[in-house]
Amino acid sequence: MKGQEWYQATDVAQEYDDKRFSRGGRLIDRREKEAVLDAIGPVDGKDVLEIACGTGRFTAMLAERGADVVGLDISAEMLAEARQKAKASGVGDAVEFLRGDAGRLPFEDDEFDAVIAMRFFHLADTPAAYLDELQRVSRDQVMFDTFKRYSTRSIYNWALPMGSRLYSRSEVESLIDGAGLELVEDSHDFVLPYGFYRKIPDSIASTLRSIDTTLGVGPGGDAIASVSYWSASVE
Repeated sequence: MKGQEWYQATDVAQEYDDKRFSRGGRLIDRREKEAVLDAIGPVDGKDVLEIACGTGRFTAMLAERGADVVGLDISAEMLAEARQKAKASGVGDAVEFLRGDAGRLPFEDDEFDAVIAMRFFHLADTPAAYLDELQRVSRDQVMFDTFKRYSTRSIYNWALPMGSRLYSRSEVESLIDGAGLELVEDSHDFVLPYGFYRKIPDSIASTLRSIDTTLGVGPGGDAIASVSYWSASVE
């Protein structure tokens, strides 16, 4: 898995949310949470596993909506931030956080109603093996995102600390089929890559987002998007 050491650095964990989801990055955070909720629907009473939960953005959100959530991450530093976030949100006792490897999940087959993995597969060195594990522990649904090949994401990909794996649609469909999953729904967004939003104030970011959304809903919008959200069911 790319970036394990980088993500486990204490300063990275402590500054992760501020650098990515403040300023214009709030628009990214909002859209990603919307994508998760749209994909898995009402979560009250569901058993949900979040892979690579990081600082717990989605874990806390799902617990607030009544889900029984387990968040797993390789980084003890990220998990420490996630526990603080869950406690501050009033769901500290409703979420279990575990340190572990997504390639060898410490769970029984079919243990969860849904498994989500956001900001994960762009770092995966063996995506098929990881998706097999997600499918194994889910009895109903798997939801994840990818960064898109032949998009604006590739323009600045070289500048990232560990780069990103980019996927074509056919590659993702092949991975889903190979894992014994059935694609239920997919959506695509952000013609402008994430990096544009993280560096600018809210007011400018909102204007850019309006332009971005207009381009995205037009003819060929999906083809020029840089991010894809995938929802699949267990066959």
